Amino acid sequence: MLKAIVTLLVAVFVVAIAGAGWMAWFSDQPLALRASPLEVTVQPGSSARSAARQIAAAGVRMQPWQFELLARALGQDADLKAGTYVLETGITARGLLDKLVRGDVAMTEVVFVEGWTFRQMREALDAHAHVKHETAGASAADIMARLGAAGVAPEGRFFPDTYRFARGTSDLEVLRMAFRAMQRRLEAAWEARADGLPLASPDEALILASIVEKETGRAEDRAVIAAVFVNRLRAGIRLQSDPTVIYGMGERFDGNLRRRDLESDGPYNTYTRAGLPPTPIAMPGLASLQATLNPAASDALYFVARGDGSSEFSRTLQEHNRAVTKYQRGGR
Repeated sequence: MLKAIVTLLVAVFVVAIAGAGWMAWFSDQPLALRASPLEVTVQPGSSARSAARQIAAAGVRMQPWQFELLARALGQDADLKAGTYVLETGITARGLLDKLVRGDVAMTEVVFVEGWTFRQMREALDAHAHVKHETAGASAADIMARLGAAGVAPEGRFFPDTYRFARGTSDLEVLRMAFRAMQRRLEAAWEARADGLPLASPDEALILASIVEKETGRAEDRAVIAAVFVNRLRAGIRLQSDPTVIYGMGERFDGNLRRRDLESDGPYNTYTRAGLPPTPIAMPGLASLQATLNPAASDALYFVARGDGSSEFSRTLQEHNRAVTKYQRGGR
């Protein structure tokens, strides 16, 4: 009996040693890939077994049970994180396991540009190959409600920036990041605002900043352009901003703004209506937010484009008319 027990223990020991040897070999063996680089996606909620099967099905040439066994032997079978991973030639089973445990997922990015509209943002997300499209066909109102801002107009509410995120992230989550970023930036700019501005709320600041964004051709003019609009609001003078009229025209705008367009009344026509339009007209960047809430010390009430991206500023209508003649009518 004792001899049989010893024999059994020896056999178990030999099997254990052999298993450990195999585990060490498999752990450090480069995995064969169908292609390099190879994208592998592990779905949320996957067990170690399910994850191993998904990895093999994606083109990693191994038996799923082998990877599952490695994960269980190392006590990491419950630590695998969902996501899309990029694998390259030379990666070992242990390296793959470590990648999944760290959640070292493939990253991607999207750029939202200063001055873009909400429509342009959605187009960029709709065209993105690595975004999970959850908002396709959803109305703007529905999207804002899902972001916890029911009843809020979406225009201008998202901060223009480069956003990096894991592949497979939903477009709604990317919008949430940009929405929260604008909330933070606007709050900080509002807290640091100059005294005595004719703006009653952060929302009004956001509207004016969007106009400053669209009117600015050169960065060095931005704070003076903001001062012009602030001065006009203080004096009760209509803003007379072409970009607001163009925004209000929507798809009717053909690239040519005519006198009849400036005379056609509407909520975004700042030639026919006093004060600010009802919503922002684009996404203002941080510089426009800061310029709007800390405008330059200037008594200018007018500006006109010089044709090189810069602007000519004037204090009186007479000066402005001369500048218009010089820069927009060729001196005639």
